[in-house]
Amino acid sequence: MERSLSMELVRVTEAAALASARWMGRGKKNEADGAATEAMRNVLNTVPMKGTVVIGEGEMDEAPMLYIGEELGTGFGPSVDIAVDPIEGTNIVASGSWNALAVLAIADKGNLLHAPDMYMDKIAVGPEVVGQIDINAPVIDNLKAVAKAKNKDIEDVVATILDRVRHEKIIHEIREAGARIKLINEGDVAAAINTAFDKTGVDILFGIGGAPEGVIAAVALKCLGGELQGRLQPQNDQEIERCKKMGVDYKKTLRMEDLVCGDDAIFAATGITDGELLRGVQLKGSHGLTHSVVMRAKSGTVRFIEGSHSFKKKPDLVIR
Repeated sequence: MERSLSMELVRVTEAAALASARWMGRGKKNEADGAATEAMRNVLNTVPMKGTVVIGEGEMDEAPMLYIGEELGTGFGPSVDIAVDPIEGTNIVASGSWNALAVLAIADKGNLLHAPDMYMDKIAVGPEVVGQIDINAPVIDNLKAVAKAKNKDIEDVVATILDRVRHEKIIHEIREAGARIKLINEGDVAAAINTAFDKTGVDILFGIGGAPEGVIAAVALKCLGGELQGRLQPQNDQEIERCKKMGVDYKKTLRMEDLVCGDDAIFAATGITDGELLRGVQLKGSHGLTHSVVMRAKSGTVRFIEGSHSFKKKPDLVIR
């Protein structure tokens, strides 16, 4: 992949964030998602690449844009797999709460897991703890590994997990171990990424979320030198059959090389609402302010980018 693609991808997530931000707090998640999806697709088609969506908004008959298998880009440049989530946290945007992102990941063609749209059990950590966690191990063992790697007591470890009934047992185990918990309502891509940045105060992610989001988070953690492990959690025979058709072993423990292989990948995200890592979009009448991060695995480069965008020159970003 070309180095210049990194900055091109930031333009994509910026456009999606700006478009969806006008729906922030208005209680209309579908409208927000539609605006972000359209903006993301429009800008993706200006990027010099031959891209194919492998993780998107659904199958062709479910999603009019950014559907799995859709070809994007100018048709010139590197051939890449694309994983998109125009809004990671649609309910977050609708309610105006914390940590909504527009996210995008790419890797060389054939290097991203074509994750079925189902649940995945996940564990994620930052660079200090790589190689020392195991999703199949007891919670207490993973907490001890984090504490040892970060030279802190278990009581100082912060685990983040989606606030769901299905997580009652693991929440109890974390608390019994003496660790602290940050419960989140949505947004486990952001939560996984946060484990790799000290300033967020998050040490480890546990729990079941979306499988496509697991692949996107794995790309980010690959760029950051972190680690994500996963296990697919099909809920019925239809989902098991879907795994078989896609050639995915749902019984396998998925490690980084299964989720995103090869030596290169790029991840970009722009904040829609404020979060621990990125500030949300600020609308100033004639212009908007964005805060983004873009990372590349091959170089290990991480860039934080502040953008100012004139709406006078981009009227398509304004809701009429």
